[in-house]
Amino acid sequence: MDEKNGFVIMELFQEYSKKLQTVIQTVDWHPVEQLANEIKKAWRERKQVFFCGNGGSAGNAIHLANDFLYGVSMEKRTGIKAIALAANQSVLTCLANDISYEAIFSQQLSVLGGNRDILIVLSGSGNSPNIIKALEEAKTMEIKTAAILGYSGGKAKNLADIVIHFPVKDMQITEDMQLVVGHMLMRWLCKNPIDRL
Repeated sequence: MDEKNGFVIMELFQEYSKKLQTVIQTVDWHPVEQLANEIKKAWRERKQVFFCGNGGSAGNAIHLANDFLYGVSMEKRTGIKAIALAANQSVLTCLANDISYEAIFSQQLSVLGGNRDILIVLSGSGNSPNIIKALEEAKTMEIKTAAILGYSGGKAKNLADIVIHFPVKDMQITEDMQLVVGHMLMRWLCKNPIDRL
C-alpha cells in the first residue's frame, strides 16, 4: 500500500470517528428519554409507531421498524406495531405518480394512522416536503410526532412534538445518530417491557 494514501485514509477515518464521538458526547439525551416513554405508552395501548425518511434515512426507518416490531418481542413478548412508510415500493410509486412525491408518507398516514399513534421522522435537513407534510397530517390526526434531525433542524424542528436534534452539518453522522437513537430506544424497551398482554 502507498504510505501516503494509507496516511490519508487513516486521517479520514480518525477525523470521522472524532466527529461522531463529539456529537455523541455533547447530546442532550432528555428528548430521547421522553420519546422512550411515549413509545412504551403506545406499546402498552397497542398503538402504532410509524417511521419515515428519504434516502439513507428511509433505510434507517425500515431498519428501526424491524427492531421495534421484532427486536423488542424477544422472550415471547408482544412486539410493537411498527411500520416503515418507505417500505412498500408499489405504494410509494403509486402515490408519487398519482398524487405527488410530497404525499407519499402523509397519504399512507391518513389511511393507516389513528389518534395516539406515534410518527417518527428521520431527516438530515428537516425540510423535505414529504416529511413536513407527514408531520402536518399527523397533527390533524392527533398523532404524537418526533423528529430526529441534523443540520439546523429545518422546518421539522418547529413542527414535531419531540425534537432530537444533532446540529452537525454532515449527513452521514446524522444518519449514524438516527440508528444510535433507535438502538438506544430498542435496548431500553427490551429492559423495560410492558406487562404481557
